[in-house]
Amino acid sequence: MTTVNTIDVEKGSMVLKLLGDKTRLTIVSLLMYDECCVCELVEILEMSQPSVSQHMKKLKAAEIVKERRQGQWIFYRINNESEVYPLVKSIMTHFPEQREKIKGLELKGLRVCCN
Repeated sequence: MTTVNTIDVEKGSMVLKLLGDKTRLTIVSLLMYDECCVCELVEILEMSQPSVSQHMKKLKAAEIVKERRQGQWIFYRINNESEVYPLVKSIMTHFPEQREKIKGLELKGLRVCCN
């Protein structure tokens, strides 16, 4: 018999609310595939850097994503050590992968545009 990790209703509700936003859902879907720099997310989402940063701040506060600094740049990835990760992973199985958007950046030569 498989045991299922559970999270409390308040935390689960918060995750569902955050992922109810199309932009954040897209960001999480992208990050399920690979780590991204803010500048890459700006390019993919066609949004301003402050807007993307606000979404990332919310996802980070909920422990859905983690950040890694490289000089002045910040790279984000899914926090697979978080207690909410199993819920996030489960939700993301119901949406198409976004890796073609990252591959589009690679084709444009913009994959790591902040080095």
